[in-house]
Amino acid sequence: MTTDRPAAAFRLDLAGLDTRPAQVWGGVRLVPLVRAAPLEGLRLHPVLYGDGLGVVTVRPRTAYVSYIPHGFVAEWGADAGQPGPAAAYGTQLHATEPGADRRPGGPVTAMPLRTHRRLVRRGAKRRLRFLPLHLALEGYLSLHFGGPTIAWEEWSRRAVRNGLSPRVEEAYSGATVRGLADALRVFEIHPGQCGVLVYTADALAAAFVVPHPDDYRALHPTLVQDLYGELVYQYALLHAAVPDFVPRIGPVDSLAELRTAVAAEQRAWARFHDGTMAAGLLEPAYTAQKVYQAGEFTLSRFLPAFRPREENHIGETVTAPDGRIAYLKTFRLSEAQIRRGHLLSRLAAHDWHLGATAAELNLTEAQLGLRLESAGFGALLRQDVLDGYRARQRH
Repeated sequence: MTTDRPAAAFRLDLAGLDTRPAQVWGGVRLVPLVRAAPLEGLRLHPVLYGDGLGVVTVRPRTAYVSYIPHGFVAEWGADAGQPGPAAAYGTQLHATEPGADRRPGGPVTAMPLRTHRRLVRRGAKRRLRFLPLHLALEGYLSLHFGGPTIAWEEWSRRAVRNGLSPRVEEAYSGATVRGLADALRVFEIHPGQCGVLVYTADALAAAFVVPHPDDYRALHPTLVQDLYGELVYQYALLHAAVPDFVPRIGPVDSLAELRTAVAAEQRAWARFHDGTMAAGLLEPAYTAQKVYQAGEFTLSRFLPAFRPREENHIGETVTAPDGRIAYLKTFRLSEAQIRRGHLLSRLAAHDWHLGATAAELNLTEAQLGLRLESAGFGALLRQDVLDGYRARQRH
């Protein structure tokens, strides 16, 4: 059943997943995550929705339009993973007008719309369909979506009546992230691999975890169709190649000593990676909201604290009864998206009172108003109030 429970604080814990040495292709670094044994009782499969845009109905009179290349089907229980109906993976955007360029990556001249009734939808018994990353993105888009809780005089009629409708955010398909498709095609998939951390120019772009190695092999190609943030796209485009992982092994006298030295290098890399490179994902506290209870597994989405000028990720998880992460997918927010989330969070904390919010942020009310305008929320303020803020700043 779907749930609407209040958010709870938590930290991401990748217990049960071992970090393996990174593989590098230009500016893309992939860090494999391996399980000693699959997490039993849950399996994930891809399902295709065809090419193009999708209209997702979240609830009555609330919907959004997004690029939706695929969905995931989760199966749980004793029979999870048994042979059954399957779909071949390989969807891509393509032109639909007669005679148009149909090569992968060719110009898109028209895209069909497909309607999805819910972000999470029960299928057959013990089967659940959901749209990867859309739970997380919908959580961010709906952040304080209703707008002002009190009709303070500075807010426009539109803000009081419609809140933040519509909300628009941008993301990039993995196919446009330079080097990602090549990296996913040529890199080795490790025995027991159940996840990967994707970096561009050594900035963490995304984390992806599944319960079983067979699931990962089936879903590995979907990473190039996933959505990525603006910073990820720009770093991949503008930055040079990153250094590869090179183990430093001294003289050895036997094969046993070589194995020991290699294992020590792997452990040293894992400590460095988990404690330094992935710290921006693993160390902060998040607020999580339960979305669906699938047997003993819990599907949730989470939001960060929106810390300006720091690394911020949104995402979704499926957790096992013992708290281990069976499924994880994350999206790194751009600095502009972080600022928008921060402003909305602080306004909501002060019941949308501009003066109180400005005082907390050590700003004047005029400075806060102009920040709201630069963040794309200018239409929420009355025009005469906004004009007054501009005049005050000029003097």
